[in-house]
Amino acid sequence: MSEFEGLVAAVTGGASGIGAAVATLLAERGAQVAVLDLNPGDNGIRCDVGSDDEVRSAIDTVVERFGRLDILVNNAGIGAQGDVTANDGDEWHRVFDVNVVGMVRLARAALPHLKNSPSAAIVNTSSIAAWAGLPNRALYSATKGAVLSLTLAMATDHLPDRIRVNCVCPGTADTPWVGRLLDAADDPAAERAALAARQPMGRLVTADEVANAIVYLASPLSASTTGTALAVDGGMYGLRPRGPVQQ
Repeated sequence: MSEFEGLVAAVTGGASGIGAAVATLLAERGAQVAVLDLNPGDNGIRCDVGSDDEVRSAIDTVVERFGRLDILVNNAGIGAQGDVTANDGDEWHRVFDVNVVGMVRLARAALPHLKNSPSAAIVNTSSIAAWAGLPNRALYSATKGAVLSLTLAMATDHLPDRIRVNCVCPGTADTPWVGRLLDAADDPAAERAALAARQPMGRLVTADEVANAIVYLASPLSASTTGTALAVDGGMYGLRPRGPVQQ
């Protein structure tokens, strides 16, 4: 398939995990892909989503390098643990600044270019935490709930611009970030088993599965899909099985 032929995509957090899987799949489908990341590697573009200057510079570099911008994948984000008392005010501001305002910065910089595209799309990475009350994830959940609401507002605002805006809501994904959290647990194996059991399918989501959902939403073939939140969560949002699923 090459439905992205001639289109240019920018992927934040594109050097690892879900972002890397998205960048790879978009390229396989014909897109020219700009990887935006704090540590972008040899061919990527340095971008701290917490910095207005770096974001504007990164988007300018994408357009200078490729001549256009059609797709923005807002995937960069950071985690936070604990209940509402666990993080101080500075940490609340920091995580919101990256996870929510970071997407705003990228969208603001990208919009003038997206308005010139016949196939403009923005896909934001939210989380099952936007919908489900997960334990010890108060700050993280609040940011991802904001991403979901932001997606719907942007989708409405940019209907006249013909820019589609959607988001994915992954369950717990088997990514390097989750791996680091598991390594820090008292019993990593037990913690991994608990996270897997929390999802009705009985396993963690893969980065490639989330990437497929993001690429579907970004695709010109999905031209009537906007304002949608697509769960990739092993059934966690909508299913209530009576017991563990036999694998």
